[in-house]
Amino acid sequence: MTVRLADLDLPVIGAPMAGGASTPALVAAVNRAGGLGFLAAGYRSATGMAEQIAEVRKSTDRPYGVNLFVPGPPGDPAAVAAYRERLRPEAERWGVELPELIGPDRDDWEAKLDVLLADPVPVVSYTFGLPTAGQAAALRAAGVLQIGTVTTPEEARAAQAVGMDALAVQGPEAGGHRSTHRITDLPGELPLPRLLAAVRAVTSLPLIAAGGLGDGPAIAAALRAGADAVQLGTALLRSDESGASAAHRAALTELPETVVTRAFTGRPARGLRNAFIDRHGPYAPPAYPEVHHLTAPLRAAATRRADTTAMHLWAGTAHHLARTGPAAAIVTDLWRSAREG
Repeated sequence: MTVRLADLDLPVIGAPMAGGASTPALVAAVNRAGGLGFLAAGYRSATGMAEQIAEVRKSTDRPYGVNLFVPGPPGDPAAVAAYRERLRPEAERWGVELPELIGPDRDDWEAKLDVLLADPVPVVSYTFGLPTAGQAAALRAAGVLQIGTVTTPEEARAAQAVGMDALAVQGPEAGGHRSTHRITDLPGELPLPRLLAAVRAVTSLPLIAAGGLGDGPAIAAALRAGADAVQLGTALLRSDESGASAAHRAALTELPETVVTRAFTGRPARGLRNAFIDRHGPYAPPAYPEVHHLTAPLRAAATRRADTTAMHLWAGTAHHLARTGPAAAIVTDLWRSAREG
């Protein structure tokens, strides 16, 4: 039977954070609190996704979700080559080899859909776009609840038209990638409460508020603005079950500000401002995942050095409020605070 957001004990969703932060243990912890945990299948192969799903099934009997990156058009090879040339001196400084040729990459999209149709999960959400109507209909027939991530009312209309069951409304305060459906679009700056109201005006679908929800009052404000549930990402990055590195965890409290940049992946993403962003952000082309693959060796080397001046440190605007401790306790405490407010 298809799960419904209204059936959750707590209308709180653990944001899918690709790249390792969202672990099976974090999914299970959010579930223990009564919310909905999410795996992030972005950057993973279909086989890797299936392995993580198997881990989650061993650790929780509650519904959970899997997030997919929707592939987009290829980037401009000349622009990517120019950015590679800009990064070359930095790569040489750290003894890093940048990839010369970056071929087409659809993030194993078709294979992942095949896995999820053959062995459905309770919930699937989409980032960077939407499935086709046929793909959405096939998953719906398999009993899967589907959530489209949107950043504008126009994207919300498109998500409803293709058959989404609910919408994750991502405000500009959110950490990590902005889920604009067109990579060349400049991300909107309408604050989350006003964005929720704008999206509510064009759809009656359940809405999940995402972005900058670091404390109870912010959660309460999102609910008053029309959200049916809230999504927490940065708020869980310092939790015991998070896969974030020690350097990333520390930077959340040490670095003062965030900024939206294309420097690391070619897609707009909010992270803690550092020297790499300042040096290269203005020159990064709107080419994803080409820029992601291009900078991957540099980012890996920076992570090995625990060099927060060069790491990609995704974080939302409320990063300074992120707490340590068990994720289930963090979720429970935040929800209690929201209800009291």
